[in-house]
This record gives sequence, structure tokens and C-alpha cells, in this order.
Amino acid sequence: MASSSPAILLPITNPQPSAATTTTTDSIQSSGPPPAFRAFINHISDTVRNGLASRRPWSELVDRSAFSKPDSISDATQRIRKNYAYFRVNYLAVITGVVAVSLLTNPLSLILLAALLAAWLFLYLFRTASDPPLTLFGRQFSDRETLVGLIVSTIVVIFLTSVGSVLVSALMVGLAIVCAHGAFRVPEDLFLDEQESPAIGFLSFLTGASSNATVAATAPAVAARV
Repeated sequence: MASSSPAILLPITNPQPSAATTTTTDSIQSSGPPPAFRAFINHISDTVRNGLASRRPWSELVDRSAFSKPDSISDATQRIRKNYAYFRVNYLAVITGVVAVSLLTNPLSLILLAALLAAWLFLYLFRTASDPPLTLFGRQFSDRETLVGLIVSTIVVIFLTSVGSVLVSALMVGLAIVCAHGAFRVPEDLFLDEQESPAIGFLSFLTGASSNATVAATAPAVAARV
């Protein structure tokens, strides 16, 4: 009778990721946008989406049959108040469109304003206590020095360049359009839901009615720097 041969056990090894691979993976993950920046972008996109969803139909805004001359200044003021309560999101969209057109027709102002906003976001608001200090021309700047530099830069850009005049002019034109529409639009056919919150959509971002994830994420670091 032939004897059975003993079973041969082969060693099985599980390959471990090398240090270089781990370092590369960690660097790829850390190279993405910071959580505060992602929360800020997500909050803005959600706010804009909710604001556009809660706007009134544009056909009601431009209904020519509902326009008439106000009887007095008090009548015009009352119309503006009622129309603003009903068309607040549409009015803010009109003002935003006027500002956007003004900036697009002034490329230098648009570039300066975008650079200023990016400087505030990435040099101060999104920085944490663990980030290395800002270094320029071989000199390190503390968080307080960075904040002072950003404030000075904002004053220079807004008041000593064309950015301030462009923004003020665009806002004045937008407010004039809104006031003119509100004064001549008869609001008797408009029915505002009394249960509706006074600040919705776009205005929730301006008034802070909704929770802001970015503020919650950056508040400890900002408070520590200040």
C-alpha cells in the first residue's frame, strides 16, 4: 500500500504598504481643499439654491397690468414695503445682477475684488492654529500682523481704487430699480404667507438666520488669533 505524502504548507504573506506609498496617499488626501473651505462653499451653494427655489414668479414681477402711478409719497412707501415683503428674493437677485454686470464691465475692479476676497479667505479665515506662519521675502508674519495687513489692503482697494465707486454705483442703481418697481407695482393682488419667515433664501446668508458651518469650523482658530 502506497503511503500518502505529507501535505506541504506554503507560507502566505500579506504585502504591507510601503512608507513611500503611505506618504504619497496622505499627501494626496491632505492636498485637497480644507474642511472649512468645503463647508463654506457648500453653505453658499445651499443658500443660493434655497433662495432661487423660494423666489416669486418673474411673471408677477413684470406684470404690466399691475403698474400704476402712486397717489402720494406715503402710498409709494407702503407699496415698496409690501412689494419688498413679497419680492425680496427677486429684488436681491436684481441687485446682485446689477453688481455683477458692473464688475464684468470693469475687469480691473473685478480682479482686485476677487484677489482681496481670496486673500481674506486663504490668509486669515481658513487658517488654523496648526498652520505655519505666513512667510514673505524671508520674513515671518504673525496672525495679528496678517490681519492688520488685510485690513489696510481692504481700505486701499475699496477707497483708493475704482472698486469702491463701482460697487457704490451698482448698489445705487440696483436700489433705484427696486424702489421704482416697488413704488409703481400695485400690491393688492399679492398675498404673502404670514407663516413665512421674514428672512429666507439669500437673506438668510446675509442676516445669519441659518446655521453657518464655516463660522463654527473657523471660530476657535479666529478667536485664538484675536
